[in-house]
Order: sequence, then structure tokens, then C-alpha cells
Amino acid sequence: MARPSTAAETPDLADESYDLAEQVGFIMRQAAQRHVSIFNEIMGADLTPTQWAVLARLYQDGGSSQNLLGRQTAMDAATIKGVVDRLLKRKLVQTKPDPEDGRRLIVELSPAGVDYTRELLPKAETVTKVTLAPLATNQRATLIALLKQLR
Repeated sequence: MARPSTAAETPDLADESYDLAEQVGFIMRQAAQRHVSIFNEIMGADLTPTQWAVLARLYQDGGSSQNLLGRQTAMDAATIKGVVDRLLKRKLVQTKPDPEDGRRLIVELSPAGVDYTRELLPKAETVTKVTLAPLATNQRATLIALLKQLR
């Protein structure tokens, strides 16, 4: 049976200065949750932010190895594999052998993936605008610059 704690063992929480609501990680998580909610509302339920990151990166840069694509989209190996597999099933991406290394596959947008991504680009820009809307124009640029320093 557990014994009750004594006053000496229980910290006086009133004296603590730590406030979760003021911690950078907590605030960033709340901001990220708001952004994902906006993303889902504008982009629709058929696409996740990680899937969009892959489509947008491939649209911007062209084909890539899955490993490099994972690094470019800030996803670990298991996550990028799952995302690519789901996009393959939807026929939005395709793979082909790497001409420089036959053991490696290059992931690229399929023709349908190019069309789909091109169609969603204006919505993706709207996601960013809506996410940043509470900030003044000069604050938006400052926030982006500061976040880049934290990566």
C-alpha cells in the first residue's frame, strides 16, 4: 500500500516559475496543430501534410531517390517509405531505376501527380496565407526567418 507523501516530498507548485503555456515547444506545437487544421480544411481530407510535402518537393525539384526525398522533406526512412507507398497506390508518383545506380529507385511525379500538384498549388499558398493572417506583414517575414534559425 502506498503511503501518502509528506509536505517535504511534495513540491510547492505555487513557488514554481515553470509555466507550460509559456514554453516554446508547447507554443510551437499549438501553432503546428492550428496550421494542420487549416491545411486539412483547405486542402481536403484526401491529402496529408507529409504527402503534400513529397508532392511539392518532387514538383519543384523533379525525381529523387527516396532517401534524399526523406531528407528534403524532413522525414525519417520509415515515414518517407509509408508516404511514398501511399502516393504510389494513388498513382500520384511512380518509380524508375536510377540510371547511375541500378539498385536504387528514383521517385517522381506521375503525369496525374503533376496535374494534381499543379491544381493544388494555389490552395497550398492559401494555407500559408491563412496560417499567417493573424500577423502583420512585417511579422510574417520575421516569423519565417526566426523559425528557419531554429531548424
